Amino acid sequence: MATTPHITDQATVSVAMPVHNSKAKAPSFRPLKAFRHFRNLIADKEDTAEVFHIIEALSGKSMIRNARHFLKSPHARELMERNVNLVAMLDDHDRLRELPADSLGQAYVRFMEKEGLTAAGLAAESERFQPNYEKRNDVTEWFGYRMRDTHDLLHVLTGYGRDALGEQCVLAFTYSQNPNLGVLFIAYAGALEVKKQTRSEAPVLRSVREGQRLGKAAKRLAYFDIEKLLAMPIDEARAFLNIGKPVYYQQAHQAYVAQGIDPYNLLGQPA
Repeated sequence: MATTPHITDQATVSVAMPVHNSKAKAPSFRPLKAFRHFRNLIADKEDTAEVFHIIEALSGKSMIRNARHFLKSPHARELMERNVNLVAMLDDHDRLRELPADSLGQAYVRFMEKEGLTAAGLAAESERFQPNYEKRNDVTEWFGYRMRDTHDLLHVLTGYGRDALGEQCVLAFTYSQNPNLGVLFIAYAGALEVKKQTRSEAPVLRSVREGQRLGKAAKRLAYFDIEKLLAMPIDEARAFLNIGKPVYYQQAHQAYVAQGIDPYNLLGQPA
């Protein structure tokens, strides 16, 4: 039986591989561990590795269920057999700049370069959170990489920024796409922290709940050919995926600005 290569490999993935490797460590549910890592994340919001710790602590069998659901989708076999290196493709900004100016690919490049991000950087953070992690060699791991590597693309498609509230909204959207209690926990716990620190009337919880609804109504991004989506005009890609507009999130930003708060520095500091 063929084994799952690391996401950076170009070998063909066998659709006959197991969804869950029986030799891999059984999933666990550890809410106290999740809460501890959440406090660490609040103390250092740039420590992305804490996010992976929280998700891992609350995942249970959700990763396996998500992988099984993906395998039932129409394009699963094709996507797995092609096994496109998403990290390399998304970080090839020169190639993406050759796409039309209104394309999703061009919008993605502008977003990533403005924020100083790379797909490889996010992949490295996920490796850092558990350096001795033993590869599972199953569909669950392969699909998990796929969800990770398309995270920043969701920011571009949804219109949620990398501000504190925007990140929580993207996570709520992600939860509805591929349910995982760890993701939902961060979304709402983070939103409550934002509300606590800003003491604003901005619709924070409504924004996160709206993100959850939008994610449920949309097609699942990871189920489709990312390369084809990148070549589409961004409005066409959003329409294809049925991604609605984040109205409450925009209202929250307007409320922050009216209150003299910088939405990208939600510590009550003047804009």
